[in-house]
Amino acid sequence: MTTIYLIRHAEAEGNLYRRIHGWYDSLITDNGRRQIEALEERFRDIPIDAVYSSDLFRTMTTARAVYVPKGLPLNTDPGLREMNLGDWEDLPWGEARHRFPGELARFNATDPTWQAPNGESFHQLGERMERTVRAIAARHPDRTVALFSHGMVIRQFLARVKHIPPEEWRSVPHGDNTAVTRLTFDGARFSLELELDNSHLPENISTLARQAWWRRSGKAEDVNLWYRPIRWETERELYLEARRDTWLTVHGEKIPFDGEGFLANAETYLSRTPWGVTLAFSGDQFAGMLELDPARYQEDNAGYIPLCYIVPERRGHSLGVQLIGQAVAFYRPLGRDKLRLRCAPYNYRAQHFYKKYGFVKTGDEVGGRVPLEHMEKYIGYDW
Repeated sequence: MTTIYLIRHAEAEGNLYRRIHGWYDSLITDNGRRQIEALEERFRDIPIDAVYSSDLFRTMTTARAVYVPKGLPLNTDPGLREMNLGDWEDLPWGEARHRFPGELARFNATDPTWQAPNGESFHQLGERMERTVRAIAARHPDRTVALFSHGMVIRQFLARVKHIPPEEWRSVPHGDNTAVTRLTFDGARFSLELELDNSHLPENISTLARQAWWRRSGKAEDVNLWYRPIRWETERELYLEARRDTWLTVHGEKIPFDGEGFLANAETYLSRTPWGVTLAFSGDQFAGMLELDPARYQEDNAGYIPLCYIVPERRGHSLGVQLIGQAVAFYRPLGRDKLRLRCAPYNYRAQHFYKKYGFVKTGDEVGGRVPLEHMEKYIGYDW
């Protein structure tokens, strides 16, 4: 009899930035690292003979909770990967809702006929996962193995283990990040002993608990942003109003707002990329703005963010971090391994926000009209 611990990866960028990550190779968040520490403590006294993970960074990193303390090698198997979401990879969930509302509804309902464009179906996903787990278990008879995998593929595997028919797949629960499932395998069939247990996570680091405010409100559609480049000729005033609001909120009226200077800067960014001024939307409503300048700090392999703005009425709803995710999605394909921005030291709300999501002070602006601190966040594959 083989004992199998099946574990979902810790919180990753897709969970935090509200982006679609299947085979996209995302990083673990700072909160995810705390979850890994809690998982390590849970497994401290549990004997494990072998550890496997998918070959994606977020699972391999989570697996450190078990294989490093126990002095075991890590085996990787692409069969444990998340669903291949094809053309949807790294789309914001808000964009999928905006562009493909019917298809997203079918995906959310685990419609057995749904398939990602150039990706996998739910049937293919479940078959792949069961085939992989059976093969691993067969290599370790009468041993205990830990398998690190992903949320959707674990759901489809459990649907097969529990003999849930396709029309009822949507009833299979979603597991928290680092949730633990325990099964046994007798060489022919699986027996489920523990399902998606997250009792090792305090509420303050549980991903599901931290997202509970919008689950209770029933407004999940309002928290997922989508983006498009600004239409400069018709939306210049929208840009100027966002810049004016930011200036007055942070610096007040004693130092004059230089609208012409900001307009000139924006035109420079737009000359370098259409995404130089990026608008963010929640449904059909304007929700925020992001400026990106790929030229500044290019020599340092950094991506510069001149502006990260959420409209006043949408602040405090976890939308700002999605703008950071959009910046990551823009700069990482360019090979940048860090983000840089500037923030006034007395902009306490922004300072708290940036530090919460991994930015650290690296220096002070010299010769500017107002005091500004340079802040930086590492986005490379290294932990």
